[in-house]
Amino acid sequence: MAEKVQIDQDECIGCETCVELCKSVFAFNEDDGKAYVIDEDTVDKNCVKEAIGSCPAECISCE
Repeated sequence: MAEKVQIDQDECIGCETCVELCKSVFAFNEDDGKAYVIDEDTVDKNCVKEAIGSCPAECISCE
């Protein structure tokens, strides 16, 4: 079973680090200035781990 990736929208500061690191999983919503997950059931775990470790708001999780 794939792990689900989530972004806590209340905590996201819109820095777009996750989008730059992992374009296949994250995208940016210009309207609300926050990143969001486009592929919850990701297979690119290394990319997601890097995004989690690089997020200054620490709002990305993978379960």
